Amino acid sequence: MTEAARIADQIRRAAHGDAWHGPALGEALDGVSAADAAAHPIANAHSIWELVGHIQTWTRTAQRRFEGDHAEPTEAENFPAVRSVDPAAWAAACASVLAAHDALAQAVVRNPARSLDEMVHGHPYSAYVMLHGAVQHTLYHAGQIAMLKRALASRAT
Repeated sequence: MTEAARIADQIRRAAHGDAWHGPALGEALDGVSAADAAAHPIANAHSIWELVGHIQTWTRTAQRRFEGDHAEPTEAENFPAVRSVDPAAWAAACASVLAAHDALAQAVVRNPARSLDEMVHGHPYSAYVMLHGAVQHTLYHAGQIAMLKRALASRAT
């Protein structure tokens, strides 16, 4: 397996599961309702839904940067606001964040000639560091989502 294929595998595992660390993002989101996703059970913390939008933004940004774009999200894109607490919109947000991970993994495999040691245009890090950072970023926020789910559960009892 090439290094690019190994990184793509880690991106998929962070999103969909079968990772050694425990629940992946998709597993952390399983069973979360739209109302719970929009809730703020911890003061001054983002909601699960806001975190999902944030993860998607940065996963797509990593893909664009990997493909040579100097993508820079706006503040509104960084933590997108939840417009309405709608189950269909929540399901779409969950599907979209997982699709963003799939697209990033595919971009990594599709561009095997790109040197992972090559610096990302306009940034002080290599493609290798950025791609591993994307995995770490997803898992960091998946952990936050797990904590928010616990806070929601304890609030309900």
